[in-house]
Amino acid sequence: MIQTLGTARDLGRLSEILGVLARHGFGDSVRRLGLTEALARAGHVLHLEHAADLARLPPPVQVRLAMEELGPTFVKLGQILAGRADLFGPDWITEFEKLHSHVPAVPLEHLAEQLREDLGGEPGSVFAHFEAEPLAAASIAQVHRARLQDGTEVVVKIRRPGIVERIEADLRLLERLAGIAERQLPALKPYRPQRLVREFGRSLRRELDLAAECRHAERIATNLAALPDIVVPKVHWQHTGLRLNVQDFVKGIPGGQLERLTAEAGFDRQLLARRGAHAVLKMIVEDGFFHADPHPGNVFYLPGNRIAFIDFGMVGRLSSQRREDLLQLLLGLVERRPQAVAEVLLDWTGDEGGLHLDGLEAEIEGFVDQYHGVPLAQLQLGQMLTDVTAILREHRLALPADLALLIKAFISLEGMGRGLDPGFHMAAEAMPLLRKIVRARYQPKALAARGWGALRRTLATLEQLPHDLSRLLRNARRGRVHVGLELQHLKRVGDQIDRAANRLALALVLAALIIGSSIVMTVSGGPTLLGLPLFGLLGFTGAVLAGILLLRSISRSSHIDDDEGG
Repeated sequence: MIQTLGTARDLGRLSEILGVLARHGFGDSVRRLGLTEALARAGHVLHLEHAADLARLPPPVQVRLAMEELGPTFVKLGQILAGRADLFGPDWITEFEKLHSHVPAVPLEHLAEQLREDLGGEPGSVFAHFEAEPLAAASIAQVHRARLQDGTEVVVKIRRPGIVERIEADLRLLERLAGIAERQLPALKPYRPQRLVREFGRSLRRELDLAAECRHAERIATNLAALPDIVVPKVHWQHTGLRLNVQDFVKGIPGGQLERLTAEAGFDRQLLARRGAHAVLKMIVEDGFFHADPHPGNVFYLPGNRIAFIDFGMVGRLSSQRREDLLQLLLGLVERRPQAVAEVLLDWTGDEGGLHLDGLEAEIEGFVDQYHGVPLAQLQLGQMLTDVTAILREHRLALPADLALLIKAFISLEGMGRGLDPGFHMAAEAMPLLRKIVRARYQPKALAARGWGALRRTLATLEQLPHDLSRLLRNARRGRVHVGLELQHLKRVGDQIDRAANRLALALVLAALIIGSSIVMTVSGGPTLLGLPLFGLLGFTGAVLAGILLLRSISRSSHIDDDEGG
């Protein structure tokens, strides 16, 4: 078991992780995985101080506290899971949303050597002023305010020293623990722990690259260039790299201080809500590349009713097919077409729960019907998406990670809009854009482009067909072609064969008893009962009982088959 968990370098951290889980009420799960004994054999003992007190807390609170204690990797994991309403109920999501990295800032003197390496010289040669006290300190990086030699006010984001090694060790252990948990704890299988950890690992490794964050920012700035009221900070590439980035300082009202918008003159909260919604909707529906975490901490309101977005470490990507599906889903919701909604959801989830379209469509039809007659301006699109993910969760249908990010962004956006303007309605803002994009897709030029693309793919497939057939025949001659056959009711067929074999065996015993008893009855001598040979009578009695059992078994089987057939 220990060999499957990693090398000796990770055992200390593994012991720490399992100890925290056990203290927070998950000791039974740790023992069921067989990890307690494996660690003990390797010389590591779990410490369970205060476990009894912590175990009295509700499970979502226990998990949240454990994640906070385990540090940056697990805090980030919880923040990702806060967007998985398709997997977790409201109580869990509420706790995951409380997760914050309570990480003390790294003193500036401990960052000096790394700064010199990344800047290619002394910080004083690049910055006219550099504030030692950070503006913010998070799990991966901390942010300092500074001023370039030309007077430009900037923020300098510095990756924490040693964070990569710590996160990589945690990811190695998480991947192995997820595999063990999926095998040993069947109740976790619908949550697909291994796939969740792989997706989380890819997302977290991207966040470690601070230059990638700036590439994301520039791409979104280019996409939003047609919206002059949306601001994305300029990147200073000459000072930006893997562990450091420098961007313009944004001076405005933070998204979490809405009361200042009312106190200060010149701000129109309704206009800000509409402009923010248009920007995010354009990113999602039109561009397919969006800020995946548009919470108030990443938004600033600027004079002139402009909006600035910052921190593009977490972004979402949607293929053209995903955007087409999204259009159908949103239009299906706001136009009350449950069949369209059900078809999109089944395509997204792969119907892995074995649910038929009719069953899902019936449930969604009931959900959509409750909005019958409700004016478009009063539809709460974020709440509707939350309810749809709840339906998926009840049927154990999970969304792909990119779509979970998308729905989280939609819900966050509507919440921010309502914070600015209680009368804000996402559906009313979204519908004009959705219909515009749908109309654009069916313009002659767009239809011709898609038709030409489909024709090229078809011709490419036909061109490749002879080669594929040749390879298939070659593999068949070498015995490398395997045919898999899946029978839907194989277990039922096996049970029926098993019952038939049992009856046949009983019938043979019955026949043997009758024949043997008949022979015994013809033999004179030996004990008698009522003038008949005793052993012959016993044989016939056994044959009668066996016959009754056989008839009863056949009768019961017929009733079961009738019930299953009905």
